[in-house]
Amino acid sequence: MDTATHIVMGVSLAGLATLDPVVQSDPMLFNAVLVGTIVGSHAPDFDTVFKMKDNATYIRHHRGASHSIPAVILWGLLVSGGIYLFVPEVSFLHLWLWTALAVIIHVTVDLFNAYGTQAFRPFTNKWIAKGFINTFDPYIFTLNVVGIIAWSLGANPAYTWITIYTVIILYYIKRYLDKREIVHKIKEHFPDTVEIATSPTLKQNYWRVAITTKNRFYVGKVENRHIEIVDEFEKISLPEIPLIETAKTDENIAAFLNFSPVYRWEINEFDAYTEVRLIDLRYRSNDYYPFVAVVKINPDLEVISSYTGWIFSEHKLQRKLYASDTLA
Repeated sequence: MDTATHIVMGVSLAGLATLDPVVQSDPMLFNAVLVGTIVGSHAPDFDTVFKMKDNATYIRHHRGASHSIPAVILWGLLVSGGIYLFVPEVSFLHLWLWTALAVIIHVTVDLFNAYGTQAFRPFTNKWIAKGFINTFDPYIFTLNVVGIIAWSLGANPAYTWITIYTVIILYYIKRYLDKREIVHKIKEHFPDTVEIATSPTLKQNYWRVAITTKNRFYVGKVENRHIEIVDEFEKISLPEIPLIETAKTDENIAAFLNFSPVYRWEINEFDAYTEVRLIDLRYRSNDYYPFVAVVKINPDLEVISSYTGWIFSEHKLQRKLYASDTLA
């Protein structure tokens, strides 16, 4: 989820914590829990600091180790322990329990969008992206805000938060069933389907889909339960040639390959260099595929420049590559 949603979920979880008799009876503990749930709800995303280095590092690590099982345990202890240093008179057990729950909820809800996480590290490095909740879902955000407002105006916390969380759970179930219906329809049309990547949008009735079959990629949209294929590509593996082997050594290409399960590739030859371009098929928007990795390689098989990330015009992409070439 996005930062704003994680924060309001942290506040709402503090409201739910008032159902804990120990928290309810101790104002200082409640304040500590409020800080703990807000910080804990955002803590796994502290890995955004990697973006200060470069996009490749960020893409490789964001929602990776920071969302793993050991990290979830560690975040809960670090955040609650840090708060406890300032208020050692409160119950550490209850502070830790609610803070750890905030961290767990953060990682859990991130599993359900199209970006996904490596939440089951160290057992597997596989990216898990269920793809039925948008990174920013206005309904989930609004429900949490409504609960916070009602609670601040004096509404009974038990009724308020049990109602809000029940509605959110039912909403998740509804979105899961929506995705299951889409997947079922796609498999009816493409019996040889190998993989389906779904990306919900801000509109409830509009989804993006990337379909992998044995021999082809299909990119489509689903609107009002109607599936329309808008792009089709032959499924061809990257060739095992020196040019590609050189490209794979570049950190931007390596980061892309680590993250993107559904992509196509292009090799474009120019006078002074050859360009290898990888294009993620999951995020098509306005007839454009914004998530790419590009590397320019000279005739001596040396990397001139490269880039990976979200880009929404060819002009901006070339500017990024030019900047990379200048820095090199």
